[in-house]
Amino acid sequence: MKRLISILMIPVSLILGACSSPTPNRNPVGQMFPTVTGTSLTDRSVTLPKAWAGQPVLLMVGYVQNTQFDLDRWTIGLVQMKFPCSIVEVPAIPGLVPSMISGTIDNGMRSGIPKEDWESVVTLYRGAAEPVVALTGNQNPRNGRIIMLDKTGKIVWFWDQGFSAKRLVELDTLARTLAE
Repeated sequence: MKRLISILMIPVSLILGACSSPTPNRNPVGQMFPTVTGTSLTDRSVTLPKAWAGQPVLLMVGYVQNTQFDLDRWTIGLVQMKFPCSIVEVPAIPGLVPSMISGTIDNGMRSGIPKEDWESVVTLYRGAAEPVVALTGNQNPRNGRIIMLDKTGKIVWFWDQGFSAKRLVELDTLARTLAE
């Protein structure tokens, strides 16, 4: 019975997803990141950007599962450069159906992410994801939204056009000045 329900949810989620209209992309540099509360993969409630108040933090936002490829490239580069700030991956999933199966989605993420990194993955579902979508837009959802916040939660750097080595160096240079 459980398997049948899971199989039936696939077309329902596709239909509901097709009904939502994309939000045009926008550059939010200079704005404050909205206060939203999600859950880490360790099941801890986390309020962004408050959890990192007083320190710069990099948020890597993804709207669809296929964004992971882009975010992984950013992560590899950031780790190789010994990025000086905290890095938080933020799956932002605004739909109704995904929020109904959030446990299944979170378990799927846990199965593909080492336990040591679970605390740095904070998932936003439904209402918590909507302000982030409104902030950055979600057209071309396979591209991650790379958002650098200063110690006050203000967006000081943003990129949504896919991994770029040139932009990685630019981001790292900025982060080093913010971390001083």
